[in-house]
Amino acid sequence: MTPPIIKPATSDDITELRAVVEQTGLFPSEMLPGLLAASLAKDGRALLLTCHLDGAAVGLCYAVPEDLADGTWNMRALAVRPDQQGKRLGTALVAAAEQHLKAKGQRILIVDTSGTDDFALTRKFYVKIGYEEEARIRDFWAEGDDKVVFRKAL
Repeated sequence: MTPPIIKPATSDDITELRAVVEQTGLFPSEMLPGLLAASLAKDGRALLLTCHLDGAAVGLCYAVPEDLADGTWNMRALAVRPDQQGKRLGTALVAAAEQHLKAKGQRILIVDTSGTDDFALTRKFYVKIGYEEEARIRDFWAEGDDKVVFRKAL
């Protein structure tokens, strides 16, 4: 396997990223053009990275700055095509996002996830790559589904 190439997303990535989003069920794929437009805007209001493997777009990482905060960003989406999971591509995407934000003088990257058993591996993943559980808001997403916030200083 060749090493992954991670770079800012372009309009050429949308079709393959749509498949990633649909296969993972991360969010409605119709949202992708809006995420791309935000990341291509000159105001730096979003970051959308694409992971390419053997010429195909197989993953994405999307982050936005937190309103009214100085240098704090929120990673809103991280997805890797199911047939490519377990190859450390998610780790590479997060590391690339962290490097990009750090180079721009940003301070903190947070990520929100669910406290349910279905997201136990997701929470374990973030801890493994150096994130700390910073907060838990009980019943945030739904009754019995806590919002768990992870944080990492850049």
